[in-house]
Amino acid sequence: MTDDSRRHDSILDPALVARLRHDRDGLVAAVVQQHDTGEVLMVAWMDDEALRRTLTTGRVTFWSRSRGEYWRKGDTSGHAQWVRSVHLDCDGDALLVRVDQVGVACHTGARTCFHHDLGAVVGENTAGEGAR
Repeated sequence: MTDDSRRHDSILDPALVARLRHDRDGLVAAVVQQHDTGEVLMVAWMDDEALRRTLTTGRVTFWSRSRGEYWRKGDTSGHAQWVRSVHLDCDGDALLVRVDQVGVACHTGARTCFHHDLGAVVGENTAGEGAR
Protein backbone atom coordinates (compact mmCIF):
# COMPACT_ATOMS: atom_id res chain seq x y z
CA MET A 1 0.00 0.00 0.00
CA THR A 2 2.55 2.52 -1.08
CA ASP A 3 0.09 4.52 -3.20
CA ASP A 4 -0.30 7.97 -1.58
CA SER A 5 -4.05 7.99 -2.27
CA ARG A 6 -4.42 5.02 0.06
CA ARG A 7 -2.53 6.42 3.04
CA HIS A 8 -4.54 7.20 6.12
CA ASP A 9 -4.11 8.43 9.68
CA SER A 10 -6.27 5.81 11.38
CA ILE A 11 -5.25 2.19 11.52
CA LEU A 12 -7.47 -0.88 11.48
CA ASP A 13 -7.07 -3.06 14.58
CA PRO A 14 -3.83 -5.06 14.04
CA ALA A 15 -5.50 -8.22 15.40
CA LEU A 16 -8.11 -7.98 12.63
CA VAL A 17 -5.49 -7.18 9.99
CA ALA A 18 -3.64 -10.35 11.00
CA ARG A 19 -6.80 -12.39 10.23
CA LEU A 20 -7.29 -10.87 6.76
CA ARG A 21 -5.85 -12.57 3.68
CA HIS A 22 -5.40 -9.72 1.24
CA ASP A 23 -4.86 -10.24 -2.48
CA ARG A 24 -1.65 -8.99 -4.11
CA ASP A 25 -3.13 -5.46 -4.24
CA GLY A 26 -3.94 -5.41 -0.51
CA LEU A 27 -7.66 -5.95 -1.07
CA VAL A 28 -10.35 -8.27 0.27
CA ALA A 29 -13.59 -9.09 -1.56
CA ALA A 30 -16.73 -7.74 0.08
CA VAL A 31 -20.05 -9.44 -0.68
CA VAL A 32 -22.91 -7.07 0.08
CA GLN A 33 -26.25 -8.58 1.13
CA GLN A 34 -29.61 -7.03 2.03
CA HIS A 35 -29.94 -7.76 5.76
CA ASP A 36 -33.63 -8.69 5.90
CA THR A 37 -34.17 -10.58 2.64
CA GLY A 38 -30.77 -12.23 2.12
CA GLU A 39 -30.63 -10.82 -1.42
CA VAL A 40 -27.03 -10.57 -2.68
CA LEU A 41 -26.66 -7.04 -3.99
CA MET A 42 -23.09 -6.66 -5.19
CA VAL A 43 -19.43 -7.54 -4.75
CA ALA A 44 -16.75 -4.89 -4.36
CA TRP A 45 -13.30 -4.50 -2.80
CA MET A 46 -11.99 -3.16 0.49
CA ASP A 47 -8.53 -2.44 1.77
CA ASP A 48 -7.84 -1.99 5.49
CA GLU A 49 -8.87 1.66 5.47
CA ALA A 50 -12.15 1.01 3.62
CA LEU A 51 -12.94 -1.73 6.14
CA ARG A 52 -12.06 0.55 9.05
CA ARG A 53 -14.37 3.25 7.68
CA THR A 54 -17.15 0.71 7.15
CA LEU A 55 -16.80 -0.66 10.69
CA THR A 56 -16.72 2.77 12.34
CA THR A 57 -19.10 5.00 10.36
CA GLY A 58 -22.24 2.95 9.73
CA ARG A 59 -21.91 3.44 5.94
CA VAL A 60 -20.15 1.11 3.50
CA THR A 61 -16.88 2.33 1.96
CA PHE A 62 -15.03 0.51 -0.82
CA TRP A 63 -11.75 0.88 -2.69
CA SER A 64 -12.42 1.50 -6.38
CA ARG A 65 -9.84 -0.39 -8.42
CA SER A 66 -10.82 1.43 -11.62
CA ARG A 67 -10.78 4.96 -10.15
CA GLY A 68 -8.00 4.36 -7.62
CA GLU A 69 -9.90 6.02 -4.78
CA TYR A 70 -12.26 5.36 -1.90
CA TRP A 71 -15.96 5.57 -2.56
CA ARG A 72 -18.81 5.51 -0.11
CA LYS A 73 -21.81 3.86 -1.71
CA GLY A 74 -24.57 6.38 -2.27
CA ASP A 75 -22.64 9.64 -1.96
CA THR A 76 -23.34 10.58 -5.58
CA SER A 77 -26.33 8.36 -6.39
CA GLY A 78 -28.25 8.63 -3.12
CA HIS A 79 -28.40 4.81 -3.04
CA ALA A 80 -26.68 4.42 0.32
CA GLN A 81 -25.78 1.22 2.10
CA TRP A 82 -26.30 1.39 5.87
CA VAL A 83 -24.25 -1.22 7.73
CA ARG A 84 -26.12 -3.83 9.76
CA SER A 85 -23.21 -6.26 10.30
CA VAL A 86 -19.84 -7.27 8.88
CA HIS A 87 -18.53 -10.83 9.00
CA LEU A 88 -15.20 -12.31 7.97
CA ASP A 89 -15.20 -15.74 6.31
CA CYS A 90 -13.26 -18.69 7.73
CA ASP A 91 -10.32 -18.20 5.35
CA GLY A 92 -10.06 -14.46 5.98
CA ASP A 93 -10.25 -13.62 2.28
CA ALA A 94 -13.84 -12.40 1.98
CA LEU A 95 -16.22 -10.20 3.92
CA LEU A 96 -20.00 -10.45 4.15
CA VAL A 97 -21.45 -6.98 4.64
CA ARG A 98 -25.12 -7.03 5.58
CA VAL A 99 -26.77 -3.70 4.81
CA ASP A 100 -29.99 -1.78 4.59
CA GLN A 101 -29.84 -0.76 0.92
CA VAL A 102 -31.51 2.52 -0.05
CA GLY A 103 -32.61 2.35 -3.68
CA VAL A 104 -30.66 0.20 -6.13
CA ALA A 105 -27.23 -1.36 -5.63
CA CYS A 106 -26.12 -1.74 -9.25
CA HIS A 107 -24.69 1.11 -11.32
CA THR A 108 -26.97 -0.05 -14.18
CA GLY A 109 -30.05 0.90 -12.17
CA ALA A 110 -30.96 -2.69 -11.27
CA ARG A 111 -31.72 -3.55 -7.64
CA THR A 112 -28.86 -6.08 -7.58
CA CYS A 113 -25.76 -6.57 -9.72
CA PHE A 114 -26.75 -10.25 -10.02
CA HIS A 115 -29.69 -9.92 -12.40
CA HIS A 116 -28.40 -11.99 -15.34
CA ASP A 117 -29.75 -15.55 -14.93
CA LEU A 118 -27.47 -17.94 -16.81
CA GLY A 119 -30.07 -20.70 -17.01
CA ALA A 120 -28.23 -23.35 -15.00
CA VAL A 121 -29.75 -26.82 -14.66
CA VAL A 122 -31.31 -27.05 -11.21
CA GLY A 123 -30.08 -30.02 -9.23
CA GLU A 124 -32.17 -32.06 -6.84
CA ASN A 125 -30.85 -33.45 -3.59
CA THR A 126 -32.57 -36.84 -3.66
CA ALA A 127 -30.26 -38.35 -1.04
CA GLY A 128 -31.13 -35.72 1.55
CA GLU A 129 -27.48 -34.71 1.82
CA GLY A 130 -26.85 -31.76 4.06
CA ALA A 131 -30.47 -31.60 5.20
CA ARG A 132 -31.00 -29.93 8.54
